[in-house]
Amino acid sequence: MRTSMTLLILAISTVTLAEESVIIPVFDHQVLHFNPDSSDLYVETPVFALDNGREAETSLIMPEFSSDTRILAHVTLSPIPKDMLTVYDRWDRAGNLRLSCLNGPDIELVRFMTSYGGKTNHTLDVTHLAPMLTGECHFTAFVDTWVSPGWAVSLDIELIPDTSAHAPDWAAPVYYTTSFNAQDMPDGVDVQVEIPEGLERVVMVYIVTGHCTDGRDEDEFVSKPNVISVDGVVVERLHPWRDDCGNYRDRNPYTAKWTDGTWSSDYSRSGWCPGVEVDPIFIDLTDHLDAGEHNVHFEIENMRPIDDDGNFGYWRVSAHLIGWEEYPKLWMN
Repeated sequence: MRTSMTLLILAISTVTLAEESVIIPVFDHQVLHFNPDSSDLYVETPVFALDNGREAETSLIMPEFSSDTRILAHVTLSPIPKDMLTVYDRWDRAGNLRLSCLNGPDIELVRFMTSYGGKTNHTLDVTHLAPMLTGECHFTAFVDTWVSPGWAVSLDIELIPDTSAHAPDWAAPVYYTTSFNAQDMPDGVDVQVEIPEGLERVVMVYIVTGHCTDGRDEDEFVSKPNVISVDGVVVERLHPWRDDCGNYRDRNPYTAKWTDGTWSSDYSRSGWCPGVEVDPIFIDLTDHLDAGEHNVHFEIENMRPIDDDGNFGYWRVSAHLIGWEEYPKLWMN
């Protein structure tokens, strides 16, 4: 994190949340691109460029609010036009909006996949991250593009008074990587977590998608078992998969049509579709994570190993924990 980062102070940070909703702009049509020689070409203070321009980072002060507040993330992804008929980046790209944590890995606020060259709008309920969305917050926008300019990202956070929301009282980062693969994690990954006293319910928020470096088969078009263990006991085994990608073809103006009549954007994939946000998976671990220190083990079985051409399957994996001091009135409402 840049120690010199300018902190944007919002006026609403000093007032009580009103009865009406409040919208907080975080990124406004922020251009992300890949240019090692000029990564900061499209940023202005208080936004800073990272990763050769593929990431943008900013900070602001979020207001205080009660647990009866619903929080929505409004995201717009726009390809940069090259001329009236084409865009600079017409490929589907992985991306996210993250919260940077001083004492742990980043937390994904939103994970998305851009469409094949089309503008998309997304709204996600991120109430479960309420404990991380107050006070000083550091936000990062990322698109895995390899062209310049690539994509413009906008993010607004909306706070809505809602007595049914019942936000968690606690949240903590657990794990984040953009490349969980066989060569680097042949036996999985172990993470130590500390659960505070006084929580009635503890839930893991798991966000995962499978990919490959050459666009063939595993692990993008062939799912693999994701296994999560706590203190040596398997608590979740799942196969991330989306078989409804054909429903979003209209979001993908540059998708290819193959000789057999199929479209690239229609293919089922390991937990994602082009042009669609990635839904988090909520795993109730209350019976396994009582107060104190625990070991959490992440493993993805039978990942496609690196071949002679250097291609392999890999997964983008993140996880964080949330907890309530009182059993939530409604769950996933």
